[in-house]
Amino acid sequence: MGIQIVVSDMAPGHFSPLTLQLIGPRSWTDVPAVLGYDPADPYAVQISFGEIGASANGSLVPPDGGITWLLARELLRTGLDRPAGDGDVRIWPAHSAADVLFLHLRAPSGEALFELSRGAVAAFLRHTDGMVPPGSEGTLLGLDDELSALLADGGADPGR
Repeated sequence: MGIQIVVSDMAPGHFSPLTLQLIGPRSWTDVPAVLGYDPADPYAVQISFGEIGASANGSLVPPDGGITWLLARELLRTGLDRPAGDGDVRIWPAHSAADVLFLHLRAPSGEALFELSRGAVAAFLRHTDGMVPPGSEGTLLGLDDELSALLADGGADPGR
């Protein structure tokens, strides 16, 4: 279940705690994490690794000081049904279990393979879709207006 919270430096957003399993060569390790969505950055989803905390007033806050990755919301959506992503972030559904997704993250310092709940990710995305419907992200950001302003009078000429 998701949690509606306000973080001091962020706009209201949606945060959903979950537990991933880090798949190791001989064992699996539970890793607490939080999926986060901020409508001010409508194309992105954060996944922050670490325990969710509580503020002085009792509201929940996402992990602080941990590792956070930014993922495309559309990448997560596609990964629910078929392999998605190239390079540093890949996600795909398991063939043998209906509620399992695999998330592979690669950085210069190493890589990790996680198992997580497909149902939890789908529920999280449904909530974000209620905040910013898919396909409306550009309208929310005013990208058409920004592009028109940049292209007015032939656009900027960096050589002048």
